[in-house]
Amino acid sequence: MSWGTELWDQFENLDKHTQWGIDFLERYAKFVKERLEIEQNYAKQLRNLVKKYCPKRAKDEEPRFTSCLSFYSVLNELNDYAGQREVVAEELAHKVYGELMRYSLDLKAERKHHLQEGRKAQQHLDHCWKQMDNSKRKFERECKEAEKSQISFDRLDNDINATKSEVEKAKAQFYLRTHMADESKNEYAAQLQNFNAEQWKHFNNAIPHIFKNLQDMDERRTVKLGETYRSFAEAERRVIPIVSKCLEGMVSAAKAVDMRRDSSIVVESFKSGFDPPGDFPFEDFSQNLSRTGSDGTISNTPKGDRDREKDGAPGPRSDPKHPMSRTKNKLWLFGKKPKAPSLEDFSHLPPEQRRKRLQQRIDELGKELQKEMDQRDALNKMKDVYEKNPQMGDPSSLQPKISETICNMEKLRSEIHKNETWLSEVEGKQSSRGDRRHSADNHHHTPQGRESPEGSYTDDTSQEHHPPHHRSTPPQPGPPNPDPHEFDDEFDDDDPLPVIGHCKALYSFDGQNEGTLVMAEDEVLYIIEEDKGDGWTRARKQSGEEGYVPTSYVEITMERNSKGAVTYI
Repeated sequence: MSWGTELWDQFENLDKHTQWGIDFLERYAKFVKERLEIEQNYAKQLRNLVKKYCPKRAKDEEPRFTSCLSFYSVLNELNDYAGQREVVAEELAHKVYGELMRYSLDLKAERKHHLQEGRKAQQHLDHCWKQMDNSKRKFERECKEAEKSQISFDRLDNDINATKSEVEKAKAQFYLRTHMADESKNEYAAQLQNFNAEQWKHFNNAIPHIFKNLQDMDERRTVKLGETYRSFAEAERRVIPIVSKCLEGMVSAAKAVDMRRDSSIVVESFKSGFDPPGDFPFEDFSQNLSRTGSDGTISNTPKGDRDREKDGAPGPRSDPKHPMSRTKNKLWLFGKKPKAPSLEDFSHLPPEQRRKRLQQRIDELGKELQKEMDQRDALNKMKDVYEKNPQMGDPSSLQPKISETICNMEKLRSEIHKNETWLSEVEGKQSSRGDRRHSADNHHHTPQGRESPEGSYTDDTSQEHHPPHHRSTPPQPGPPNPDPHEFDDEFDDDDPLPVIGHCKALYSFDGQNEGTLVMAEDEVLYIIEEDKGDGWTRARKQSGEEGYVPTSYVEITMERNSKGAVTYI
């Protein structure tokens, strides 16, 4: 239905309607703007929320529990989801709001042009009507004047008293007015014909054309609104697949939570590697008391011990090799552990944790070594290219960098070797501890032979260490044969022995047998008992492990305020 034929006389109403259409379009554009601002603020708040709860510590310090990792995965997915909200806001800003504002400016300019054309056509028609109306009024006036002149002429012509000149004059005036009336009639007729033609053109050509342009403009505005409605929805629909993947990622993260895995991580994180304490042995302090049946008292000595007393055999004594005796001075393992400074070899850590940290450092050094090797290979290839094509560069300019890379490789290899040595030391001690525990379960008595400082037996008459090749090792003293009562009094005391000095290892000592202490060259130990003349000194590591070391293998510095060595009774 055409506006030109149906609304030919509704110019003012169409003017108002087209203005309303543009206002409605701009109102919708304002709605889109507020909508995209909501999306932008929502995305910003989501990102701030993710940033607030994301871990701020280094990756090495982050917990490895599946519940924590899943939560971080949820945060990552939520961050991606916030990114999709920003995409929606960007789509709305460029493809909807921006397009609407540009189109609104075009509509205003086009509407102004069409309305100006309509007003010009109306002004032209009004001008033609005025000309026609003026000619009509002139024709009317001339006709009235002609009638008056005719009446005057007729009156004078019939008057016998009128002179001939007066009659002739009235007659001439009548002819003049009649002629002017005829001319005005012709002019009026011409103006009327012209006006009718212009009016037909106005209402059949000009106005329909202008109204058709306005109708096309309004219809295009309507279509544009429909397209922007669709774009508004498409901006949301386009991100639905990625948003669905984000939600699926959150669900997958929830499914990845494993309580058993988390429990095992707790064990791996805090496992010390120490053996649990054994049973306390029975210590009979009444074996020196003489009791008879007539005393009226009941002996608390176990039956087997009373039989041995009758035979003249001594009562049971505390086994110095008993597991609990060895760990009694290490009760801090199950209570409050004393603080120890961080050392390069991680000897301040429990064995299992020390092994993990050393292995982690070895892996990191291996990666750095591989990078240096790749850099060396790349520099060598570049040097070959420079040698074949001197115009590309000077081969000698790469030599300092190659030398530096090789030096770095040697340093890294040295560090790796040093850490592997510490790692093998830890693994060797853990395996020997397991062997000793197995031996203690199967052997309760020490055969006749040579004993270590804490009473362990060995059939090997050779020394218990392997001296380093680069330094001549002094002869190792023979192991002392301590008084069996010495260990009873020692392990009856729950407090660890006091530190009376410190020493520095001049040589490495393997300490393979029970009671001896493994030490590395240049390692610093605490002295808790001086050499009693048998060539052995009792020491304690910074990790709390205690044992005997050859006195000739260490350089000892005693504390000034020390009371001296502890004497066993």
